[in-house]
Amino acid sequence: MSSSAHRLDGRVAVVTGAGSGIGRAVALRFAEAGAHVVAAGRTQAPIAEVAALAGGTAVVCDTTDLGAVEVLFARARAITGRVDVLVNNAGQSGPIGNLAEVDMDAWRACMEVNLFGAMHCMRVAARVMEAQRGGAIVNMSSLMGLKDYPMRTAYCATKFSLIGMTEALAREVGPAGVRVNALCPGAVSGELMDRVIAGRAAAEGRPAEEIVRQNHTDVAALRRWVSPEEVADAALFLASDLSASITGDCIRVDAGRF
Repeated sequence: MSSSAHRLDGRVAVVTGAGSGIGRAVALRFAEAGAHVVAAGRTQAPIAEVAALAGGTAVVCDTTDLGAVEVLFARARAITGRVDVLVNNAGQSGPIGNLAEVDMDAWRACMEVNLFGAMHCMRVAARVMEAQRGGAIVNMSSLMGLKDYPMRTAYCATKFSLIGMTEALAREVGPAGVRVNALCPGAVSGELMDRVIAGRAAAEGRPAEEIVRQNHTDVAALRRWVSPEEVADAALFLASDLSASITGDCIRVDAGRF
């Protein structure tokens, strides 16, 4: 394989949830690799900043609205006539609490974003990529899509489901040369995890530092957090020709949290 197999030159990549965290890191990394990045998110200001840094395009999109997702892909397709990559990253942490007492409205809201929003993007991407006979979809699952985690039932349910959808869709679109894979990050440093830790600390009455140590860093083989940029590098691998024969798979990016 050529030394340029990691490049995305001339390709259009849609990145949802691109305004912060992993999505922002992915957008910037893909731009460095030569892609025209379509940075999508629900709020204009952060995605506009990312698009400016990436030399790409910002599109406001609520992925829970299928019509908005169709507009997003139409905008992306108008750039070169193709959509080569989808990074299905938009999501939320969901409610934190025991299932017996959890807020059901918040539980359903998590499903709408993490599951139905992701499905909407896969649905439209599948149509576009099958028609053009090629493309790569990278779904952002989680380590919590592979193993349980207490007080996070909504999030676990969506991320387990996303892996199943990844495997099923890979079989559906594979004959058209479209690849579908998932990433399963562990604890990724940033504002989202800060909020999750704070919520769990409040619910359990324990110091945040103790939760971080016992549940995230001390249990990792590398004894540290994962950075958004490390997840972005893994996403680039799955989006590029370096992974040309990989589909229906999931890759852990978790610093060795066995």
